[in-house]
Amino acid sequence: MKVVTDDGCQLWTTDAGHGEPLILCHGGPGLWDMFGDLAAMLATRMRVVRWDQRGCGRSERRGPYSMARTVRDLDAVRQHFGFERVAVLGHSWGASVALRYALDHPDRVSRLVYVSGTGLGRDWHPQYERNLAARLGNSLARLTELKGRARTKREDRELAVLQWSADFADPSSALDCAERMADPWFEINYECNAALNAEARQTWREAELVAACRELATPTLIVDGARDIRPRWAVDSLAQALPSVTRVVLSEAGHVPWLEAPDEFFSALYSGKCLP
Repeated sequence: MKVVTDDGCQLWTTDAGHGEPLILCHGGPGLWDMFGDLAAMLATRMRVVRWDQRGCGRSERRGPYSMARTVRDLDAVRQHFGFERVAVLGHSWGASVALRYALDHPDRVSRLVYVSGTGLGRDWHPQYERNLAARLGNSLARLTELKGRARTKREDRELAVLQWSADFADPSSALDCAERMADPWFEINYECNAALNAEARQTWREAELVAACRELATPTLIVDGARDIRPRWAVDSLAQALPSVTRVVLSEAGHVPWLEAPDEFFSALYSGKCLP
């Protein structure tokens, strides 16, 4: 199903289930919805909407690319399905999108679920890079080689799967899990990634976001995997600023907890009654 935005961009969407509505916001930027397993779990209790962000995956490949534009696109998805208020779940970069949407439109968000986000600051990157290198071990050389030169489409996928494998805590299943994320495969939109990351470096200011979060009354659940290579202390200021927040840390999960610890993740979503 296509949703057409106010500037004519066509966004891929799909929905499943019945009950209170939930929109899922995928990671990236520049990637696509990989929530098939999670949506199947959640659709037993809710109406779940998935979408590919502008320029990504099955959506029309064109900009402009900005956080404000992404928020407007998310609102177009909400309006298309006729939801007055909706729960929003964001993963990784999508957690930032979901948070920004809730801050901009608190009257349209019933609940916020912030999964494996990177917090309000920008000083977590050096530790992430060190953790990435340590998690990859001997595979780091191949990652570095692929990043340092032009690649075929097949090599582009190889690079992504290799990097994503570091997002999983269990090395025995990491590559298999990363392969599941890459199936189906759509080309990464590097233009979108570069534009949104550059904007975030200029505008994603922790002090301003902390002040805004203190005014956000929306019930919020933060779910962390303790073994995520993105340092979880980066999310502390967000958790401390939100007035209505529950934080759940899954001890054996990495960055994609619904694949590594599905039972624990599903329990976290409902035990705190953040979702109905």
